[in-house]
Amino acid sequence: MPYTVHEVAKLSGVTIKTLYHYQKVGLLEPESIAENGYRYYGDQELERLQQILFYRELDLSLEKIKDALDSEPSRLRCLCEQQSLLKARQQRLAGILHTLQETIDHIRKGAVMSKEKMFAGLNREEWKNALADQNRHLQEAYGYSLPTDSIDADEMNRKANEATEFLSFMSDSLKNGVSAGDGKVLDAIQNHIRFLQKDSSLDAKAFSGQTRFFLSDDFHRNMLEAHQTGLSYYLCIAAENYAARASGAK
Repeated sequence: MPYTVHEVAKLSGVTIKTLYHYQKVGLLEPESIAENGYRYYGDQELERLQQILFYRELDLSLEKIKDALDSEPSRLRCLCEQQSLLKARQQRLAGILHTLQETIDHIRKGAVMSKEKMFAGLNREEWKNALADQNRHLQEAYGYSLPTDSIDADEMNRKANEATEFLSFMSDSLKNGVSAGDGKVLDAIQNHIRFLQKDSSLDAKAFSGQTRFFLSDDFHRNMLEAHQTGLSYYLCIAAENYAARASGAK
């Protein structure tokens, strides 16, 4: 079903002027242009527009967005990476807002705030260094990087500890020949997803998509393989088994 530029503007919240500009810079071409000059957009164009708007939320320039979309033919892989980046931004802002609220509360009460709490979510140098290699990869492969200007170090440590425990369990399960469909393995994935759901709406299907992205991306696959040879494949299969179990339970 073709959509007029007015219909696309209404659906997406993007102004007609912006849609024309996207066409002018080669970012989003209409599916067809009628003899009377009317522009029509199809489903593929709407999907591309959605991805453009996701990238805009990450403050990428139109040039970088075009490079990222043109160099990544897989829509799923692109969406999974966008999801990871937006979650990182969400977590960063949540940490800053928490520190801001605590500061306001202390001022209202006339209390002195500890210097450690004053900079919770703002002391980020160690995590910036830890994420440096990953950011270089993301910049080279996709034209963007994880936001590291305001990292909540305490929150990052908490998540890193949980992720380490989860990957260690999965690595040991693979090494000991435990099936990727074993109940204990699927329960571990369930607990890991529930932990992640504290800060996001991640579900079984989305987690399965993430593991497929990790399997297809050299940097992330190598990170998993460093834990245990075959772990990236094992994790992907286990996640798909869990998604099937979760779907069947509905």
